[in-house]
Amino acid sequence: MKPPSGAAPRAAHAPVGDGRAELRQSALSAWLSLLASSGTLVCCALPALLVMLGAGAALSGLVAAVPQIVWLSEHKGWVFGTASVLMLAGGVLQWRNRTAPCPLDPGLREACLRTRRWSLAVYGVSLLLLAIGAAFAFVLPALMGSGEG
Repeated sequence: MKPPSGAAPRAAHAPVGDGRAELRQSALSAWLSLLASSGTLVCCALPALLVMLGAGAALSGLVAAVPQIVWLSEHKGWVFGTASVLMLAGGVLQWRNRTAPCPLDPGLREACLRTRRWSLAVYGVSLLLLAIGAAFAFVLPALMGSGEG
């Protein structure tokens, strides 16, 4: 099919969109990763921290108010497995979108680059939270000799 007269043919490798969809996808994946990794903190790190600080009564009150914490702690393998898969998917999306095109308009381009930086920072914080949760759930119990870790 020929292009209309006066229109230049479009290159086969030219980007289709302006990169906004990829940028939204990257930002969404970063926030979902943060949500998943913070779930690991609620599951394991928060209860362990409260017990280490001698705040067992506060933990008891927390469990009475939110009994789902016990279920999360009992299924920490699934919680960490799911969070790790989500983090991996988020990392793949971050990597794939690192060179997504930004709009040519200077204001929109700056907003695009700022969003990309924020998305990467949120993803980094998510990785840190996942590592802290894993340390409390698996590493510290193993170091302390507990058979439940």
